[in-house]
Amino acid sequence: MCGSELHALPEGVQRVARALQDAHHPHAPVMLDGAARTAQEAADGLGVQLGQIAKSVIFKRKEDGVAVLVVTSGDRRVDEKKVAALVGKIGRADADFVKAHTGFTIGGVSPVAHLSPPVTLLDQDLWRFEEVWAAAGHPHGVFRLRPQDLPNLTQASPVDVVQGSSQDSQQASLEHPRVAKEAP
Repeated sequence: MCGSELHALPEGVQRVARALQDAHHPHAPVMLDGAARTAQEAADGLGVQLGQIAKSVIFKRKEDGVAVLVVTSGDRRVDEKKVAALVGKIGRADADFVKAHTGFTIGGVSPVAHLSPPVTLLDQDLWRFEEVWAAAGHPHGVFRLRPQDLPNLTQASPVDVVQGSSQDSQQASLEHPRVAKEAP
């Protein structure tokens, strides 16, 4: 993109496109015909596995009201206890909080180009895939990336933040060796 085509995009997508350009990311945002407000809608629209959707979930840290961004695989659920253990007590963020802190509406929250830098956690389970897709600042906007691009784009590292993660399975096997032997 040279810049002129950005003006036809919604403001949030323009912000994401500029951030991706500034980071020398090779893939610009694309606009889907249908909405991708949920990970399932995005996966269906792109023809990829649900887990290949890097969904952005926003929480509110209770002690100081800072936004906490968890970028997780679309087929995983965030484990709020694991997140709280890493960043402090958290609560749900309503639509107004999300818009005020990120500049995006729910269903289009990108992992990059937030109005206020959030505390960011990356789901290590995203690394199961060679390629993933993330929201690009609008319910119809997405961009392609590799999981290994996320640390550079977000200044965060991968951690275990989901329910039933591969790390949980490994830990259960260590604690209960019979479970591992009985599992298929």
